[in-house]
Amino acid sequence: MQCDILTIFPEFFNSPLKVSLLGKAIKDKKLSVTVHNFRDFAEDKHQKVDDIPYGGGPGMVMKPEPLVRAVRSIPKQEKSLCVLLSPRGVPFSQQKAKEWAGLDQLLLICGRYEGVDERVRELVVDEEISIGDYILNGGEAAALVVLDALVRLLPGVVGNEASLEQESFSQNLLEYPQYTRPVEFEGLKVPEVLAGGHHKEIGKWREEKALALTKERRPDLHKKHLKELQKNKKPAR
Repeated sequence: MQCDILTIFPEFFNSPLKVSLLGKAIKDKKLSVTVHNFRDFAEDKHQKVDDIPYGGGPGMVMKPEPLVRAVRSIPKQEKSLCVLLSPRGVPFSQQKAKEWAGLDQLLLICGRYEGVDERVRELVVDEEISIGDYILNGGEAAALVVLDALVRLLPGVVGNEASLEQESFSQNLLEYPQYTRPVEFEGLKVPEVLAGGHHKEIGKWREEKALALTKERRPDLHKKHLKELQKNKKPAR
């Protein structure tokens, strides 16, 4: 998979792209990342990429010319998607990550300041995505979140791919509690069912805990899970 990141701070990505699964995927050629500085596409000697907003208001707005030129300069692959990272975008999700993991190419535009000229959205952006209901200094951190979620879903990146199906959000459920050695730590013990080795009972315990945690912490997901169960329920014979 090819990922092209457009930013005015390319150095932001120097370290994260070299470590953990991102670094491994790039080293193993499962993922290729190119970082583009769209200041390089500004035509004035100061490489200006922002200007004051029409209609007044605080802050600056990112100009359309450098951004549109930058996006159009990148060779597009067959299954390519251009995404603007923005607080007003639709929420990023595990389902979205699964969809995008099947792309040949993903372009991520990292916004800054008070936002991006609307014409950029109209001319070159396919989707606008937010990673949460809060404001960041720019889209760079959000781009890394998207990449980190995607890379785990690329074939051959995660060693035990079966574990992906048991993670939080895979079935609209949060993941069940996990334990490792020692059996007892500061008076707290690993639940007996997990140490017993009875796989059917362990599976039942994990399902119950996942349901309880989801209902308590994410009732919205719990409702979605129940709705999916009802939809997939086989008719009684």
